[in-house]
Amino acid sequence: MFTIAAFVEALTLEEVGTDRYRANSLSSTHGVVFGGQLLAQSVMAGLAGQDGKAVKTIHTVFARGANPDAPLEIAVERMHSGRSVASSTVTISQGDTLVTRSLVLLSADEADVIRHADAPRAMTSPDEAAGTVRGEGVWEILIVDDVDISDPELVGPPELAVWARFAGAPDDPAVSQALLAFSTETFLIGTAMRPHAGVGQAQAHVTLSTGVLTHTQTFHEPYPAGEWHLLEMRAGYTGHGRSFGRGDIFGLDGQLVGSWMQDAMIRARSGGAGKL
Repeated sequence: MFTIAAFVEALTLEEVGTDRYRANSLSSTHGVVFGGQLLAQSVMAGLAGQDGKAVKTIHTVFARGANPDAPLEIAVERMHSGRSVASSTVTISQGDTLVTRSLVLLSADEADVIRHADAPRAMTSPDEAAGTVRGEGVWEILIVDDVDISDPELVGPPELAVWARFAGAPDDPAVSQALLAFSTETFLIGTAMRPHAGVGQAQAHVTLSTGVLTHTQTFHEPYPAGEWHLLEMRAGYTGHGRSFGRGDIFGLDGQLVGSWMQDAMIRARSGGAGKL
């Protein structure tokens, strides 16, 4: 079970040289570093040395898996740094293995010229959502209507709404951006499986090979990850062993605070009976 101390430790980058860092991983029952952690660490690396700016968008390609028992090596290449906008490339490796590479766009806060934002499709509150709080320790998850995306026999539309929070998370804007990104990496593969009888997330790494290939996260407004936030998502396409989906993050007051898109792999394992 994850603790806030474990999350903060994983997000604490040890500087080992100019724009070079080392980081550890959260424990994993699958023997592979969770992709949300790599995304969160890439956010932290992109922010390093960029005082006065926040991450606007991060686009990450997941190339290979990483071992949670070995340190991660993180390299930052600064492409541009201006008064209002900056950009960097963040590469995470283990030894000779390149794990992820991210393009990170950073932005200073600027005044509105115009403003509008989408609203949730069906705004609820964590108290109103008919579900059971679950999750990994302090990462608390409440799936609206108690939808079980793991069960291969439950069929529904390729949509999902999830309340989440990191109970006790520090009130730190950088950590909040990293943890919000962590939240969004998780659910879209299972959402893409919902319309298909006989396919569910419980089959991942058993009869199905699944994994995130690319993830693009955009932040619109600052929001504390320790507060409940609503993830609304839809997987609009599956086919050719791939899925594509997008989602939005809303605060408790219904404010749109972030959006994301994700490409993933869903294919039969060699020798497995995946139904795609």
